[in-house]
Amino acid sequence: MGYQNLLFEVSGRIATITFNRPKTLNALNPATVKELKAALEEASGREDVGVVLLTGAGDKAFVAGADLGEMNGFTPMEALDFSLLGHATLAFMEQMPQPVIGVINGFALGGGCEVAMACDLLLAADTARFGQPEVNLGLIPGYGGTQRLPRLVGRNLAKEIVLTGEMITAQRAYEIGLVNRVVPAAELMTAARETAGKILSRGPVAIRTAKMAMNRGLDMDLSNAGALEAALFSAGFSTADRAEGISAFLEKRKPVFTGK
Repeated sequence: MGYQNLLFEVSGRIATITFNRPKTLNALNPATVKELKAALEEASGREDVGVVLLTGAGDKAFVAGADLGEMNGFTPMEALDFSLLGHATLAFMEQMPQPVIGVINGFALGGGCEVAMACDLLLAADTARFGQPEVNLGLIPGYGGTQRLPRLVGRNLAKEIVLTGEMITAQRAYEIGLVNRVVPAAELMTAARETAGKILSRGPVAIRTAKMAMNRGLDMDLSNAGALEAALFSAGFSTADRAEGISAFLEKRKPVFTGK
C-alpha cells in the first residue's frame, strides 16, 4: 500500500520503515500511527521479510514526540483513542514474528521513546537523545512509557526519567540498559544492517519462537514462563530447521535454513 507519512522498502529480507515527517521532526499524529500499524502488518505478513528496521527521516529525529499542534485540540475521548491506538500498535510490534530493530538516529522523545522501547533491539547514534518529557506539558506518557520503561531500566531510574522530564544521552541510555549499542551517527544504518544480517543467518523458526518466549514470558511468573519455554523448545524438534542446524554443526558446515 502507499504511505503518506512513512517510507517502506524491502531489500535482502530486511524491511525498512522510516517515519517521514521531517518538518515536524517525525512527530506522531493519529494518521502516522495508523500507517505504522499498517506497515508493521504488511511486514509481518510477507515471507520475504525476516527483520524490520524502524528509523526516522533526516538526521535530527527518530520521533521527537507527539504532534502537539494536533493533540492540543483533543477532547478527553480523542486523547483516549489516540493512546489506545498507540498501545495496540506497539503491542502488535512486540508480538509480530519478525524482530524489530529500532535505529535511533536522533531525538526519541515522548511517543518516540515509547515506540523505541517496544522494539526488540535498539541501536542508537551517538547524537541521539531519549526522554519522556510529558510532565513538562502537564501530562503523563500515553504510549506505555510508565510501564515499559520500569521494566527495561528498573523502577527508580524510570521514575527519574519520567518525573524530571529531562533528556538523557545515547551513552546514558546504553549505561542503564535502554539501548543495546551506541555507534557514530555516520555508521548507524550500516551497523543496523549488520545486526539484521546476523539474525537473518540464524534459524527463522527459532528466531520467531525465541522472541515469543521472551516477550510473552517476561510478565509471567517464572514457573509458567519456564513451561512456555519448554513447550516452544520441544516444538522446535518437529522442524526441518532443527534437523538442518544440528546436522550442519556435526558436519562442520554452514546451515541452510528454510524456515520450516
